[in-house]
Amino acid sequence: MIRALVYLVIILLGLCVSPFLVGNKGYLYLAIGEYQIETSIFFAVIGLIIFYSLLQLVEFVMVWLFNLVLNSRYLPERWRRNAARKHTLLGALALAEENWPAAEKAMAKGAEKGEIPALNLLAAARAAHHQNNFQSRDEYLAKAELEPQAVKAVSTTRTRYLLQQGELAAAREELDKLNPTSKSKFPVLKLAIELYQAQQDWQALKLLLPIINKKHVLADEQFQALSLTTNTALLNQAGLANEQELEKCWHWLTRAERKQPEYIALYAIGLNRFERGDEAKKLLLKQVKAAPSAPILQALAEVISPADVEVKKQLLALETQYQDNLDYQVCLAKLYQKNHDFHQAKIWWQKACYLKDDRDNLHALADAQEHLGELNRALQTRRNAAKLI
Repeated sequence: MIRALVYLVIILLGLCVSPFLVGNKGYLYLAIGEYQIETSIFFAVIGLIIFYSLLQLVEFVMVWLFNLVLNSRYLPERWRRNAARKHTLLGALALAEENWPAAEKAMAKGAEKGEIPALNLLAAARAAHHQNNFQSRDEYLAKAELEPQAVKAVSTTRTRYLLQQGELAAAREELDKLNPTSKSKFPVLKLAIELYQAQQDWQALKLLLPIINKKHVLADEQFQALSLTTNTALLNQAGLANEQELEKCWHWLTRAERKQPEYIALYAIGLNRFERGDEAKKLLLKQVKAAPSAPILQALAEVISPADVEVKKQLLALETQYQDNLDYQVCLAKLYQKNHDFHQAKIWWQKACYLKDDRDNLHALADAQEHLGELNRALQTRRNAAKLI
């Protein structure tokens, strides 16, 4: 802006002085060695202006040439960077198309002079993994791991790939480096859930459940299903181990969980296995009288022995109350079948089948009919069961 004002002032001065110069040309004499120059002041000023303009032009050309020579040293590096950007773009497009060979090749080339080499290497590792080229994949990941900020991302990626590959031990070793805690990110926690389930490490998964619930890693339904699977597996393992492990596992459950019928049934079966049958039957009968459920009634049918006449009487006393309860009918049918009272077993299996046609119940009814010599009826019952397939 200032330069423009200066030029404007010079032009205005020139307009003001030009009439005077035209009318009074003046005289200028220059002697340089053997050369002599005689001219008017007007032409001398014009010559000076032209000389200054040429001098400025020469200066501009020299500066431009100098910059060109200076920058030419870095041209190959610039070309490589442009080529890396081009390869990265082609690799990203190939990844979108799931063209894994092309994606791996382009991303690997783009990593050489790319702006974010770790990103290219991780993409190349993904493409190699999808081609089952595990050696190249591991090489790409090892190079990407050299970037300090990418260490955790590489470790998470390696864990996921090893898990998908079926290398559970190696995946667990890599996951232990990440140390899943409440401070871990969602991808790490989800990997831990998947890997612990694959390894059936229910103890580790049980310790992780509070963190998963607190951080809402899973939806409520998914979390409830995972909790049920984990606690059920732990109770089954404890029930096969010893009484101390069973009690430890039972008290590891929360107060609300100790009221769930699935866990009560497994705990009662474990108690019965360790010669605490009376305690188990009392616990199950209490649940039956309060709110009968399939797990409780199934466990009761397994726990009660033929000698438990009193318990059976208590169950039969609830017939009027639970006459429309399918699980109640099945429980009594199994009890009579266990006592080899096939006549009563047939009656209760018929009641169960009347409430709902089920293949297993129909086959159990057919077994009772065969024991009673009703072969034709048993054959017809099995045909009816076959129609349910």
